[in-house]
Amino acid sequence: MDRLQTTRRNFLKSSAGSALLIGFALPLSLKRVQAQTNTFAPNAWLRITPDNRITVISGSAEMGQGVLTALPMLVAEELDADWKLVSVEQAPADAAYNNPMFGMQATGGSTTIRAFWTPLREAGAAAREMLVAAAAAQWHLPAAQLRTERSQVIAPNGKKLSYGALVAAASQLALPAKPVLKAPKDFKILGKPTRRLDTPAKVNGSAMFGIDARVDGMLVAVMARAPSPQAKLKSMDEAAAKAIKGVQKIIAIPNGVAVLADGFWAAKKGRDALAVQWDLGADLLSSAKVTTMLTEAATQAAGSSGAIAFKQGEAAVADAAQRLSASYEVPYLAHACMEPMNCLAWVQGDNVTIWAGTQSQGPAQGILSQVAQVTPAKVKVNTMLLGGGFGRRFAPDFTIDATLLSKLSGSPVKLIYTREDDMAAGYYRPAALVQFNAALDAKGQATLLSANVAAPSIMAGSGFMALPASGVDAMAVEGLADHPYDIPNQRIAYGRAEPGPQVWFWRSVGSSQNTFFIESFIDELAHAAKADPLQFRLAMLSKKPRHRAVLVAAAAKAGWGKPLPAGVKRGIAVAESFGSYVAQVVEVSVAKDGKPRVHRVTAAVDCGMTVNPLTIARQIEGAICFGLTAALYGKVSYKDGRVEQGNFHDYPVVRMNEMPKVEVHILPSMEAPGGIGEPGTPPIAPAVTNAIFAATGVRLRSLPIDSEALKRA
Repeated sequence: MDRLQTTRRNFLKSSAGSALLIGFALPLSLKRVQAQTNTFAPNAWLRITPDNRITVISGSAEMGQGVLTALPMLVAEELDADWKLVSVEQAPADAAYNNPMFGMQATGGSTTIRAFWTPLREAGAAAREMLVAAAAAQWHLPAAQLRTERSQVIAPNGKKLSYGALVAAASQLALPAKPVLKAPKDFKILGKPTRRLDTPAKVNGSAMFGIDARVDGMLVAVMARAPSPQAKLKSMDEAAAKAIKGVQKIIAIPNGVAVLADGFWAAKKGRDALAVQWDLGADLLSSAKVTTMLTEAATQAAGSSGAIAFKQGEAAVADAAQRLSASYEVPYLAHACMEPMNCLAWVQGDNVTIWAGTQSQGPAQGILSQVAQVTPAKVKVNTMLLGGGFGRRFAPDFTIDATLLSKLSGSPVKLIYTREDDMAAGYYRPAALVQFNAALDAKGQATLLSANVAAPSIMAGSGFMALPASGVDAMAVEGLADHPYDIPNQRIAYGRAEPGPQVWFWRSVGSSQNTFFIESFIDELAHAAKADPLQFRLAMLSKKPRHRAVLVAAAAKAGWGKPLPAGVKRGIAVAESFGSYVAQVVEVSVAKDGKPRVHRVTAAVDCGMTVNPLTIARQIEGAICFGLTAALYGKVSYKDGRVEQGNFHDYPVVRMNEMPKVEVHILPSMEAPGGIGEPGTPPIAPAVTNAIFAATGVRLRSLPIDSEALKRA
């Protein structure tokens, strides 16, 4: 058996950390592209060929959020392109495609449209100006007299030249320094419902996801993964594994032991036959221990003068008519992507090629160059379609392990996680706990809010970010430290607790749990004040017009205050995350067995100027489904140092028959675009639990929803 010994977590952190300090790739050689074909390629994002075909290159990964349509729409709008002639290709890993908000080529944080709204429009506008200039020179007319429409330049007399006919001449012109962008009132593509460019391939089966990648001679790897960072390999039965037909090699690497075989089934059977035994150490993790550590960290934060995320006014008020306190808690959560993690890697001398559904092409070049000990320019990343990302595929573990296995085996290796491997692999949303204290005056107005939130640090655990001097992890307090409510006296503190599991970015990151915390507690304050939950919120949002607008819109569309069928009640919540504002009103009933049923969700969205309304609606629907799954079922628990969940039988997701009717209402806006992949998730859990309180009088302060507690009530 081949072995590679090092500390797993240190290896990951050192690799990921230094990846951001080096150049990921050489710039794309556009001259080479034009030399090979008579192609107009004025920038890295766009190609136009003589047959009038337009290809937009997407540097962002497609994981269902619609970037392979949205980015071409940005270019096509300013280009005045005929949308029927537009296609899209996935970019290589290259610094030319760096996300301006990240400073690297990566997809996440609902940043793609926000980051590329201006650069890609400028790319299209620059190309259009060059094509117009080429036509003006051919016709001996001033460029100002010409106009463009549907991939044609049109003269005052109606004479036309297609863009394809102008590619050779336009290629000789200088790139405009400051292309003029359209006013939004002139948009013909942006803001219009548009069918996705990647749908046909997904329907006919030709779309290639990471798990579909193949090369001749590849081996398939399945790993016996270490169940915890401190676990040490104790024993295994190599002979039994090698006796499985098709098993070729057994290799130990920092993350565990891999069985390489001719196909997946042989590799899995070989992995299972290994019967690996681990020494987990003496201090075994349990969910009870996680809660204890979080509670201690929150209590410590309450008395600390440091790690203050936000503070204004006084720490206490003397004239409180009512005082309230409550603690809320959420567990670790897995991403549970439909396509488990996988990567095909091929190390050939000093060249590395991977095929992977990854959200972090740029960092992958830097990390894998260290793994294979080559220069970053020698690492080629083929970005495949992602069968779900949600932040999980930003992590490098599956690309690192595949590359190590290829280097050590001398063969192309396709590493595939089973569902159980994926569920236990870590990279969870952090478990978190908050302790609230508040005061209401005689008029029922909130005068004090204190919150001590405890959670592991994503920033520290990521390997490429460092906690600031204050010790506050911004992701652990987002959605809480920046909540919108006008309460004169506030103190929001952070207490760091590290039970052990690797934590990571999860759809909407800290806003997912913190919106549940704050929107639930605001509802508690409204009830104590004997106020309508909507009106109580609106009274504290005079300085937050966009929050108010989505709340009012969602309530109006849902019929807030109007009668509902017997046993059905409404709940409401609002949140801003990633530059977008979402309010949701849900209608919920609770059966005699305590099982809640969400019948309808009405969502109002202000995400600024829009690209594709169809995508916005679908992303809000998907985010609601994702968040509802977490609220109803989501929980990664530990017993005796091991994860208890393994597959969808004990980590359920919302099924079709459980999915509520979802209505999405997009508010018109001239504000800068916000993100849309994540903002639909934060409000759903508190809206549901607030509705459950209205229906039953039971205030749920932990997730997932405890049907037994509701049954007993």
